[in-house]
Amino acid sequence: MCTPVGRLSIAIRSLAVLALTLCLGLGVGPASAAHTVSDDSGRQVTVREPPLRIVSLTPGATEMLFAAGAGGELIATVEYSDEPPAARRVLRIGDVAAVDMERLVALRPDVVVAWPAGGNPAQREKIARLHIPVYEQQVVRLADLPVSVRRLGALAGTAAAAERAAHDIETRFAALKRTYGAAGAGRAPAVLLQVWNRPIYTVGGRHLMSDALEICGARNVFADLPEAGPLVDTEAVIARDPDIIIAAAPPGEGAAWLADWKRFATLTAVRSGRLVVFEDQALSRLGPSVVDATEALCRTLARVRDGGVRRGD
Repeated sequence: MCTPVGRLSIAIRSLAVLALTLCLGLGVGPASAAHTVSDDSGRQVTVREPPLRIVSLTPGATEMLFAAGAGGELIATVEYSDEPPAARRVLRIGDVAAVDMERLVALRPDVVVAWPAGGNPAQREKIARLHIPVYEQQVVRLADLPVSVRRLGALAGTAAAAERAAHDIETRFAALKRTYGAAGAGRAPAVLLQVWNRPIYTVGGRHLMSDALEICGARNVFADLPEAGPLVDTEAVIARDPDIIIAAAPPGEGAAWLADWKRFATLTAVRSGRLVVFEDQALSRLGPSVVDATEALCRTLARVRDGGVRRGD
């Protein structure tokens, strides 16, 4: 027969075993096997030691994880996660708007990488309530790209690969600015970057596409607007009279967008024939492929400055 002290000892050991079982079941491991990192929102996120089982809830985060050397730790993502090509082989469990929560939980992820400015806030809250760590990954400006890559490397234990990728991004942007930024010395051409038609949407000054224009030696004609994607009207465009109009349109739609502007013969961009179709969708991607798109934009703008209209560059 157990003494009171013996029964207490058994109870303590049982509780310890139960706690360890729960800990292992949740995939977080003992406290000594955890590490804490800062995400792009400045939040502290604690996960077990890498390698991790990572689920990405946005195509941009998927691309960034691969860039950071963590593609091998990615167990699931969402539709349209097609950069780099290796990402196309990763399991899909939904899209940016909603994921299959049962499948997500069944995968037992160590961390979910989400986009704080978009996606489905209610699902992110539900994931957090299930005690699955949520890492917020966010790229707003081009300068955020290498910083975000380095943070993901710290999360996934791939810091060396992430540092190489971040350095490459920084080096390429610096080279583009040296090559093309000088071309805009003096008076940089004012550009309307149109991202939607009827109604007309453009980008404000705090947007990575506005940064791309600056790197290319041009000036966003609506750079003073604080919104990321402001709605503007024809009168506002006429008042600002851009030197160049770029239709950053979905494939096959840019020519129709530019045809609408040809009705306004007083616009400098129309008179000079500087109406440009630019349908590289990577320019709006929140991942490293935006570097290639920025380079293509710089080449296009350089040709336009030199010789008028270019269709489909």
